[in-house]
Amino acid sequence: MATTDDWIEIGRIVAPQGVKGEVRVYPSSDFPERFLEPGDRWLKRPRSLTPEPVRLVRGRYMDGKGLYVVQLAEVDSREAAEALRDAVLLVPAGDRPSLEPDEFYVADLVGLRVIVQSTGAEIGTVTDIFAAGNDLLEVTYDALATEDALPPKPRTVLVPFVTAIVPVVNLAQGYLEIDPPAGLLAP
Repeated sequence: MATTDDWIEIGRIVAPQGVKGEVRVYPSSDFPERFLEPGDRWLKRPRSLTPEPVRLVRGRYMDGKGLYVVQLAEVDSREAAEALRDAVLLVPAGDRPSLEPDEFYVADLVGLRVIVQSTGAEIGTVTDIFAAGNDLLEVTYDALATEDALPPKPRTVLVPFVTAIVPVVNLAQGYLEIDPPAGLLAP
């Protein structure tokens, strides 16, 4: 049986579009061809353990919405499209397009240890990534002990994922280094 490690989520169906079975997809992939080029994809419905094959017939990008509208084979009514709400579109994990040297897959960054470049101190772990003007790394770390000697509490900080602040990403060794500007890591 296939596991979640066998698949890459490329988007989530958020709503029907029109009355002919098209669906709106919120992408979790930076590769537009996954929504524009016809071909095989897989669909995992809510509360289902096993993805099912589906064929993407056509797709288009909705300017200003950040969404794609796609037509899936055999989905030909608004009711059929509505039944797919909250389902995710998947591709096999081995179907990863090549990246440029300074590009990374989000899934590869989550879980990396975070080290402050100037001190070598390991401060936490990348726990999520948020798309914004520049991507933001959510780093969960332990704050320093407080004045009254309470134990440190886990904290979360958002770190802009730009070369000036994250100059080193070492996937092979499982870490990234940050050069945070003053105040970024302050409690």
